[in-house]
Amino acid sequence: MSSPSNPKLNPNPPPKLTLAQNFALTRRITQLSVATAAVLSAIKAVAWLSSGSVSMLGSLADSGLDLVAALGTFFAVRYAAAPPDAEHRYGHGKAEAFASLLQAGLVFGSAALVGQAAISHLLHPAPIHAQGWDMAVMAVSILLTGLLVMAQTRVLSRANSVAVQGDRLHYVADLGSNLVALLAIGLSALFGRPEIDAVGGLIVAAWLVWGAVGVFGHSSVELMDHELPDEARAEIVRLMTEEPGITDVHQLRTRASGPYVHIQMHADLDPGLTLIQAHHLMVAAEKRVLAAFPAADIIIHPDPHGQAEPHGGAFAQFDRDEESATPPLG
Repeated sequence: MSSPSNPKLNPNPPPKLTLAQNFALTRRITQLSVATAAVLSAIKAVAWLSSGSVSMLGSLADSGLDLVAALGTFFAVRYAAAPPDAEHRYGHGKAEAFASLLQAGLVFGSAALVGQAAISHLLHPAPIHAQGWDMAVMAVSILLTGLLVMAQTRVLSRANSVAVQGDRLHYVADLGSNLVALLAIGLSALFGRPEIDAVGGLIVAAWLVWGAVGVFGHSSVELMDHELPDEARAEIVRLMTEEPGITDVHQLRTRASGPYVHIQMHADLDPGLTLIQAHHLMVAAEKRVLAAFPAADIIIHPDPHGQAEPHGGAFAQFDRDEESATPPLG
């Protein structure tokens, strides 16, 4: 069964980790993100106070908001990992997507403030002091940010967290903005033209807007219940139909919610099976899917092959259209 989803918008394939393993990885990487943002904010504040550089101010504002966003991610991954309760039967996984939206909003605000300061300094240039110290701070910032992005990339190759993905996209944008700020400060010192630093601030602001758009798009994929990638859906169908008693899978719906994956489907069974035999087939199929997707919540509706009645509900027309366009597997 194929998916109508756009592969360019698909989230990453769900990793094959248990909830405990996923949480352990995301907890450590969010701790590292908070520590990195705190260190960078402190040294950039000292550098900006000594120099008055707009590019450094832009980088400081970005690092300060990085710290706020990192703290939001730190708490979001912990809340998202909380088990379902009476008020949240599907768990709390979407807290991670809301944390990503917070990141995007903070970056937009940072870009506006930096752009305003850059325009002001462009219209009224002022000399910059202590450029050497500024450049050293930016070099340290680039190094620490690069190491953090590498660590986040390794974690995301194994764990599923839209909040950490948003945090990583934010820090990738930081790398670019820090490089621009370093170049602007250096050229301003070399040519004695503070206007260059102001232009660098404008470029940093534009770069931050670009990064915020990417973070927003990534979090919206999960908030809008986007389907899992086609490869993951195909694997679910393959696992379900490994035994001959299950002849087809249809009305497959999937979505990610933080560390959780929600899967529901209809399975066509041999109509000659007894209820006990059908039950054993369903349990075995569910265990196969859980082995591949340990953090999945699975709902399977069995149908006798060739005798399934049409199902109603809010998405009945979509289900009929999808089934008519999809050839049976059995």
